[in-house]
Amino acid sequence: MLYDDLAEIIANLRDLGGDHAFVEAKRAESKLPKSVRETLSAFANTSGGVLILGLDETQGFEAIGVRDPAKMEADLAALCSENLEPPLRPLIGTHRFEGADLVVAEIPELPPGSKPSFNRGAGMTQGSFVRVADGDRRLSPYEVQLMMANRGQPRDDEQPVAGTTIANLDRALVDTFLSRLRRHRSRAFANLDTTAALRRAKVLVGTELSLAGLLALGEYPQEFFPQLMLTFVHYPTKSGPDPRNGARFIDNVAAEGPIPVMVDEALIALRRNMKRRSTVRGAGRAETYEYPETALREAVVNALVHRDYSGTSHGTQVQVEMYPDRLLIRNPGGLYGSVREENLGIEGMSSARNATLLKILEDTPLPGSDRPICENRGSGIPAMLTAMRDAKLSPPRFADDISTFSATFPNHTLMGEDAVRWIASLNEHGLTDSQCHGLAMLFHGETLNNQAYRNANDLDSRVATEELGDLVARGLLVPAGGRRYAHYTLAEDAAPAPTDSTDSPAPPKRRADRREEILDALGDDEATRADLVAATGLHDRTMTRWLTVLLRQGLIEATERNLRSPNVRYRRTSKRTLDETSG
Repeated sequence: MLYDDLAEIIANLRDLGGDHAFVEAKRAESKLPKSVRETLSAFANTSGGVLILGLDETQGFEAIGVRDPAKMEADLAALCSENLEPPLRPLIGTHRFEGADLVVAEIPELPPGSKPSFNRGAGMTQGSFVRVADGDRRLSPYEVQLMMANRGQPRDDEQPVAGTTIANLDRALVDTFLSRLRRHRSRAFANLDTTAALRRAKVLVGTELSLAGLLALGEYPQEFFPQLMLTFVHYPTKSGPDPRNGARFIDNVAAEGPIPVMVDEALIALRRNMKRRSTVRGAGRAETYEYPETALREAVVNALVHRDYSGTSHGTQVQVEMYPDRLLIRNPGGLYGSVREENLGIEGMSSARNATLLKILEDTPLPGSDRPICENRGSGIPAMLTAMRDAKLSPPRFADDISTFSATFPNHTLMGEDAVRWIASLNEHGLTDSQCHGLAMLFHGETLNNQAYRNANDLDSRVATEELGDLVARGLLVPAGGRRYAHYTLAEDAAPAPTDSTDSPAPPKRRADRREEILDALGDDEATRADLVAATGLHDRTMTRWLTVLLRQGLIEATERNLRSPNVRYRRTSKRTLDETSG
């Protein structure tokens, strides 16, 4: 780790006033705290992180240092290799910071095939931890089981269901399924009778149905697994039931049957409970649902086909919850394999926990349609994001916490009248559509980072980084969280002024003109861009933008032609005054 990176991390800790999800600071003057084992396990089981020894959180993260950094490094390395299973190999080093020696360890995330990391002395169940917010939480036995299952290809969906026979299948679904198999995969299925074809497709295991076969093609799977269903609840308030009149819900549906029927019933319930809104289309208006049906269908299908089907989760349903401000779809079992929250939405990025179930559903159509339940090509979430973008809605927020996975759809039009009016009041010319979308996300109180910006606009990481950097340079956004965990907030003078909730948001405060501030910092001397950043506290990108403005207006001049050189210096000119340029 470079000194600048460490300084940025510590500055962020001090700004937050506490530890970060990816950073843990401990006092550790003379010996390793016992809680270091938990933190190492948690970082390795989550997304990795940085451990800093020698910072005192109770004193505002003051650098008090460690007395014997070489011994502390050795003790930490020994702990990682001897007390943790599997052994960890963090990058450990000592940094001199504010006159104190800090021992810093960068702990990488373990690959899925090696998780969970645990303290050998406590055992796997009691010694495995995960990082949640700024603390370490012990994994539940179920979460440990999920991590162990992720070490290989789970086979829960292939297990035979005791007491089932071919008679428990839905005849119409089976006929359609076999017809598609013989048409699309003739080499493997054309010459097989019904029983042989069902065995080859793993719908049958011996004389019993597989769990995948029962769920995809069964007449009534809940006869054997009562809780393997989908529930839909429409709540009257943002927090759930209405305490004023005791109304628990507006609508409540238990969708049962095979997966094709559950998907169909869930969509019927959603249509019945969604409002319709008018949107401008060309010269007229079109009536559309609050949420695009394509996005909802993909989210419901994903929840049913990618959920955990191990025995421990057989008592948990897929849950769909509608609130006035959002729609939440939750399933048991977090993300599987190489898929992570940060790469969701990348075309083709998929890992199938239930490979057999997905293969069967490729040739199982939705009721009343020739469209298969899923394509099994990793296209579900990209299709979901595209549908939300086309409807000018914010992208869904995904959350994976090992034991559950959820998709939350905000209920607002991204570029509604209030957001458009506010963006126009910023008086910033040349903003791209995607930059306006990013600003609108913050206007609606959503989190904005590189991934969210890409998902909202279908951009690659390079373009997203450039456009977000331009918003920082314009003084509209303020970066936070450091380079690795960067997210963005609205600059204070760009944020809409608070108003009564019944009114439209007021325009932002008058946008700051940084020219006079920079000219005052220059005075009668010369200064580099870095000098001016230090003197004013402005972000480097913002400084670069205003220096360009001052150069163009003839108020300053540079000592070199190559303005990218770190050695270039700036000085005031006497050609024009600030009042003249403003006039």
